[in-house]
Amino acid sequence: MPGDKLNHTAMADAIRFLSADAVQKAKSGHPGMPMGMADVATVLFSKFLKFDAATPDWTDRDRFVLSAGHGSMLLYSLLYLTGYSGMTQEQIINFRQAGSITAGHPEFGHAAGIETTTGPLGQGLATAVGMALGERMLNTRYGDDLVSHFTYVIAGDGCLMEGISHEAISMAGHWKLSSLIVLFDDNQITIDGATDLSVSDDQIKRFKASGWDTRSVDGHDYDAITKAIAAARKSNKPSLIACKTVIGFGAPNKQGTSKVHGAPLGDEELDAMRKNLDWSHAPFEVPDDILAAWRSVGAQGAADRTDWETRFAKLDEAARGDFIRAMSGDLPEGWLDILNEHKKRVSEEQPAWATRVASGEALAAIADHLPELIGGSADLTGSVNTRTPTMTALSANDFSGRYIHYGVREHGMAAVMNGLALHGGIIPYSGTFFVFTDYMKGAMRLSALMEQRVIYVLTHDSIGLGEDGPTHQAVETLASLRALPNFRTFRPCDGVEAAECWAVALQSSDAPSGLVLSRQGMPTLRIYHTEENLCARGAYVMLEADGGFEARQATILATGSEVSIAMEAREILQKEGILAAVVSMPCWELFDEQSDEYRQSVIGTSKARVAVEAAVRMGWDRYIGFHGGFVGMDSFGASAPAGKLFEYFDITATAVVREIKARL
Repeated sequence: MPGDKLNHTAMADAIRFLSADAVQKAKSGHPGMPMGMADVATVLFSKFLKFDAATPDWTDRDRFVLSAGHGSMLLYSLLYLTGYSGMTQEQIINFRQAGSITAGHPEFGHAAGIETTTGPLGQGLATAVGMALGERMLNTRYGDDLVSHFTYVIAGDGCLMEGISHEAISMAGHWKLSSLIVLFDDNQITIDGATDLSVSDDQIKRFKASGWDTRSVDGHDYDAITKAIAAARKSNKPSLIACKTVIGFGAPNKQGTSKVHGAPLGDEELDAMRKNLDWSHAPFEVPDDILAAWRSVGAQGAADRTDWETRFAKLDEAARGDFIRAMSGDLPEGWLDILNEHKKRVSEEQPAWATRVASGEALAAIADHLPELIGGSADLTGSVNTRTPTMTALSANDFSGRYIHYGVREHGMAAVMNGLALHGGIIPYSGTFFVFTDYMKGAMRLSALMEQRVIYVLTHDSIGLGEDGPTHQAVETLASLRALPNFRTFRPCDGVEAAECWAVALQSSDAPSGLVLSRQGMPTLRIYHTEENLCARGAYVMLEADGGFEARQATILATGSEVSIAMEAREILQKEGILAAVVSMPCWELFDEQSDEYRQSVIGTSKARVAVEAAVRMGWDRYIGFHGGFVGMDSFGASAPAGKLFEYFDITATAVVREIKARL
């Protein structure tokens, strides 16, 4: 039967040979880690992991994250062996080939059972912290009958060297995430050689210092692994199990060396490995009895799933509906009407808010109507306006709070938000200063790659933040985010646009969003209410030239705080008899998705086009043309009051007028 000592070795060897054979056929990959951790994985899947391969998206399944994503064949082998639909022998054979679901590193969405994209080391560990946190939050909301599961991670030396690991383990320890268990592949080998070339950390002491339960075991001792995981499951803290393994276990001439880390074993070594482990089967062949044992493992969670479904069916219709809606990512009814009412009030009252304040006001209007909306910040709550008046803070003693104090851990914060989104039932958002996206970029890129609804509130967006100076003044960051595929960068110009951008971000179930917001106040420009969300088209004519489109002689394009500068320039030009239109472009990505006809109606036909933005020009030429005018930054900023800086760098209405005239 699955999990007994007799079958354990053969079941683990099936993982080893599938992994080694696949890497050999692909002529690339990392066989050593799957071979070394095969025993640990076999114990975990056969004895502890709660899952049903026939129903892989069951919401109360345990989550398994392969943070050491280079060892992807470990995961693919497990999914094939346990019977996940779609993970066929053919897919294993086509490892790393075009069109296969078995990519070089696990990619979320390619196959059921891949809980998150991993490969950038440390990201999986940090994302798993978010998953474990999500489990605790939803357990508090829905109770043990609906949400009670573990999150398991296999991490390697590289994962623990990356800086994000410190942020992740610190947060997990602080929140006492007892449902998180990390299995550390302690093989002491990296690509360059032994780990003592570059690191001498005592990982047990390191994790213990962050509030974790820790233990160390022989990673090839079935009983020891079993006892360690069983003990970890009973802990009231997150757990680290350092599994002392031999990388490339079974390859007699290369095991325990860096030669098996990131390269195929070679035919000669594979033959020697088959003799060494008494495995007489052809490449990719798994004997019927071993495959049957693994398939039994894949089905043994069906009873847990059936029990869960029985409990779920006993709930009243409203409770079932709320759970299904939240876990599917659908938004509740009525929230958009509330946001539109807020938008209407802003047009009527015309406050001179900074857009960071406008963002906070939009959140305050809708947060109570979106219970799955979970906020936070990287120790900048008062500056980024992400906590609404009714939100309470989450803590290790109370997971009902909807506001997370992430501390000064931007990178970890972003990865945790990915984990919250992937877990389901939560729409995460959090804030920091715009320039610090550089600290978060690795996790933000994964948000986009995995098509997750994660919302980044990014304030203090330009030289407009003033005296903090060039270290905090983003000039190149807009171009960087706009270059990221499947990421929506919003830069609203006032309270109305801020509300509209929030609406689009919340409705973007398959893409992350960044709301780029000002520190300084600015006038309300959208003074006439529209039910239509104009920002949803990415760009629109804020104010057409007198006489209409046909009379337009010039077009001024702008985002954020510079839209008001564009409006001032239009007024000057108008007095001089030059008919110009102002276009607000809060989201380039959405504008690029519009029809050619619509984009032409916005940008116009005149060659006299000028863009104004307190950032570098990169990217603007597709809208203004190579010979178009640009008023913005071509250097780092400086420390001075904001108004003085706009004058110093000549980001003014006068400069816009000058550029327009030069092109007429």
